[in-house]
Amino acid sequence: MLPKPLINIGPQPILWHIMKLYGHHGFRRFVLCLGYKAWNIKEYFLQYPQMVSDLRVHVRKQDVEFLQDQPLDDWEVSLIDTGMDTGTGGRLAAVSHLLDQDYFMLTYGDGLGDVDVATQLHHLADSDLIGSVTGVHPTSRYGELAVDDGVVTSFAEKPPGEGWVSGGFFAFRREFLDYVPTDEPLHFFEHNPVQEVTRQGRLGLQPHPGFWMGMDTFREYTALNNLWNSGEAPWKLW
Repeated sequence: MLPKPLINIGPQPILWHIMKLYGHHGFRRFVLCLGYKAWNIKEYFLQYPQMVSDLRVHVRKQDVEFLQDQPLDDWEVSLIDTGMDTGTGGRLAAVSHLLDQDYFMLTYGDGLGDVDVATQLHHLADSDLIGSVTGVHPTSRYGELAVDDGVVTSFAEKPPGEGWVSGGFFAFRREFLDYVPTDEPLHFFEHNPVQEVTRQGRLGLQPHPGFWMGMDTFREYTALNNLWNSGEAPWKLW
């Protein structure tokens, strides 16, 4: 079984789509916290030029010829095996030495949206906040019914929720790492660190009313693939 970030949306894994979104906004340095089947993700990037290109292979000579003159993504990708059972906070602590800028961005490997991550970072930099999280209105998985005296008066097949929920795209000042314990590998940064910053009133919300979808179910996997295959993927900004 593949790790979730390598499950394909169209011809490429969802991880590629997420990185292309960040790349569109000018980000090129990535740190991937690996766990389950880490080698599969390492192998993907070791073979990345072949993965994204059309090829002609001379089998006897084992020569590979690239059939299109197309520049590759200018990414620097650090692939760090942070352990199978490590929590998100433990993973963040394990790569903290690689986060050498004043700010860093963080997301998971299973959600897509037309999120303006550059504006999110700029808003954080112009504030006295420590962190920012993208807020989204997820689509309900169930139809919403309005009823009057036992009669349905409206039927919304997949209405958006009314409140904001985390879309999983974060931006942080580097000082956020001071809240993350370095000796608790099972720790989750969404618990004490984020809760403490929230109590201090220093976690901002970056509202995102546009498209967002997590890939948690087969239905969502199918929906994302249908959008990509139709040429109408809202997150394809590049």
